[in-house]
Amino acid sequence: MSDSRQSTFQTRIPVSQDEDLILAEYAVQYGHVERCLYADMRRSGLRMASFKNSYLLKYGLTARQFNAIARNLEGKISSIKELLPLRIQEKELAITKAKKVIAKSKNGNKIHQKKRRLHKLETELEALRKQRVSGDPRICFGSRKLFRKQFNLEINGYLPHSEWLADWRAKRSSQFFVLGSKDENTGCQGCVITANIDGTFNLKLRLLNSMRQHGKYLRFENVRFNYGADVIRQTLRCGQAISYRFLKDEKGWRVLVSTNLPEVKIISIRHAGAIGVDINADCLAVSEIDRFGNLAGTRVIPLVTYGKTQKQAEALIGDAVKEIVARAVGARKLIVVERLDFKKKRAELEAENPYKARMLSSFAYKKMLQSIHSAAYRSGIEVIEANPAYTSVIGKVNFSKRFGLSTHQGAALAIARRGSGFRERPTTDVACLATSKGDHVTFPLPARNAGKHVWSFWSDVEKSIKAVLAAHGRPPQGDPLMTRSLERKCPPFTVRSRDANRRQHCSAGVMGGIPW
Repeated sequence: MSDSRQSTFQTRIPVSQDEDLILAEYAVQYGHVERCLYADMRRSGLRMASFKNSYLLKYGLTARQFNAIARNLEGKISSIKELLPLRIQEKELAITKAKKVIAKSKNGNKIHQKKRRLHKLETELEALRKQRVSGDPRICFGSRKLFRKQFNLEINGYLPHSEWLADWRAKRSSQFFVLGSKDENTGCQGCVITANIDGTFNLKLRLLNSMRQHGKYLRFENVRFNYGADVIRQTLRCGQAISYRFLKDEKGWRVLVSTNLPEVKIISIRHAGAIGVDINADCLAVSEIDRFGNLAGTRVIPLVTYGKTQKQAEALIGDAVKEIVARAVGARKLIVVERLDFKKKRAELEAENPYKARMLSSFAYKKMLQSIHSAAYRSGIEVIEANPAYTSVIGKVNFSKRFGLSTHQGAALAIARRGSGFRERPTTDVACLATSKGDHVTFPLPARNAGKHVWSFWSDVEKSIKAVLAAHGRPPQGDPLMTRSLERKCPPFTVRSRDANRRQHCSAGVMGGIPW
């Protein structure tokens, strides 16, 4: 591939008690300098580079160590600034949705709780807008979540305030960053890595000048990486930059090694077909097409991350993505995924039931996309992000009954075809949709205006589907107002049992084989 991407590999390093204290001291001084630099920069309005010479003398830093602190702080500031518009948009969508829920609800207790939440959202939105106007990002070193726990000590498992304070200080000083450069020996002078014959590595961390009582370097022998060892070795041979982040958690110290991945040759063939992936809260639907856009294979990979720890979720995602990429490598086909804005989806959780809302909130959509892009890049497979507009509707109408696919598999097929440049026109005049009751409904599709974009037609189909399923689930019971409303919005439809067609023409043994 023509562009290079950065990848990070991590491992846990065994440290003695003395080494743990030295690393902790390094992290404490690093965090203190970073916070002082942020405060001086805000107070004076000057750029970080203007404090470099004074900080080198005041805190006993090397130029590279100061650059690492400045680069890490710049990353935090730029991240907050870039996320501000998205956070504002997310709050605005949540407020709009909350107002609609309040207007429709008839439960007094629910209305009261929603109004409290609405006030909270409006207060947070006002604060975000002020922050965007001022251009002054607010950084809480140690996380706002932990900071707020001091106001409810007993609920959060703290008795005296000193227990919380100890955790707060430990959190603020739990990591430090060592910046690399391709012009330096082994890609970084602050932490030198060397490869051993047995596949392990040795690390030599340069300490701060103010820590010379512990020596100049801290060494870690025979460090093993379960993943990425070959990439690190190739990086050392090519002379690329390597950066390190030392991070302490409840189990000890980890080291994260970041470097640019080497260029990989593309092996996927654009005109050989594609593999479409429809990402859902509980599964990955995968459909493969040939070069003519015809269905070549499909399957559903269960993937439930709700209730799992971060490590468990990452392992499940990794296994699922590995299977998809392996199929793409074998078929030499590119992968097509949806280009979705999950922040907008989270903002719509006001109207969802609590179980579905929790599942969607824990949905690791971004992690899945990152894993697909990363694994595909390493294997030389091209990944295309396609517009997901109406893919589920197209899958229901054009493919589900025709090929015996689920809604998600049909959507994956539509995604694969869209990524390959195929257009989706209706293949039938009458839609047949499965319902949650085990039967299916049929209704005529609206007329298509050839002068408009085809998505205008699918938008009308989507409205018809919603109206038909709503009418089928809640039929009018003598209410003339509801009857007239449904007549205006809902096309005439027919409801048939699941095995209606086979009761007369098929034996009982095959009645349960209908896929939809």
